[in-house]
Amino acid sequence: MSTARTARTARIMGRDVDVSRAAPDVVRFLASYFEAKSADDVDVLMGHFLPESVTYTDATLGWIFHDWQTLYDKFAELLAAWPAEAVAWPTRIVGDFDSAVVFFTDSPEMFGRELRAAGTVDFREGKIVRWVDTWDGRSLTAETAASMRVPHDVYPADFGEEKLGEKAAPVLRRAARAFAVALAAGDAAQASSLLHEDVVFEDTSLHLLLEGRSQTRDFLDRTLADLAYGPGSTLRHVVGSAQGGAYEWSTGGRVPAGVTTLELDEDGTITRVTSTWDASLTPEAVLHRIQNAAIVP
Repeated sequence: MSTARTARTARIMGRDVDVSRAAPDVVRFLASYFEAKSADDVDVLMGHFLPESVTYTDATLGWIFHDWQTLYDKFAELLAAWPAEAVAWPTRIVGDFDSAVVFFTDSPEMFGRELRAAGTVDFREGKIVRWVDTWDGRSLTAETAASMRVPHDVYPADFGEEKLGEKAAPVLRRAARAFAVALAAGDAAQASSLLHEDVVFEDTSLHLLLEGRSQTRDFLDRTLADLAYGPGSTLRHVVGSAQGGAYEWSTGGRVPAGVTTLELDEDGTITRVTSTWDASLTPEAVLHRIQNAAIVP
């Protein structure tokens, strides 16, 4: 599929969306998807999924749908319950029409509070075959997320990636694996060596943004042992193109699912890192310790 870089933004649903590292065909497809979701048109929405093979997962709650009809029924139920004012829109798209990651927002009318998520998407035959949503449970309050989450002993062991296999661009897979392995080993120096000098490092669940490799390394030195994507984490699946994408990860029972988006330059160096995960599973004292460590002594 084409990996030609588009303009920096695309106008989707009246909003400027960051598509600087997205192929034009995947931008058009995902624009159509969110327009259908916001128009309460379940038939058009489900036309974006491959009927013969689809897995859709809400990784934060552990909800998984293994077939097209079950997913159709769930979306039909949700769309019928949402008021006309309910709308969902993308904010950033990274990848191509083989696989991609899309950041999106669900308006408060959908679930009671605004929800911002990252969706990792795999395509086949111009349709979605695998979609995984990851978001911070605190978006709906920790108590609400806990009441909706499946019990630990029935949380899905995989999200359909085993039968699908890896389709991401080789340069992205190498970068994702090297970065994930370094973080899992607790090696801040090695992880930082993969970053561009002017890297942007952000954690949407911690509401944290750092600029520059030096600042990022100092932060990782102080916090890596506490970070959900640090020691004990394992890489699950990679999506995206040579310009960027994301890797899904897990820390087992502590944080069963998270996603880290990577943007790359022409040399395969990481220029932007964005992690999204369910911070409601982490004790507040640990979250405060991580956030305080971002302040240089």
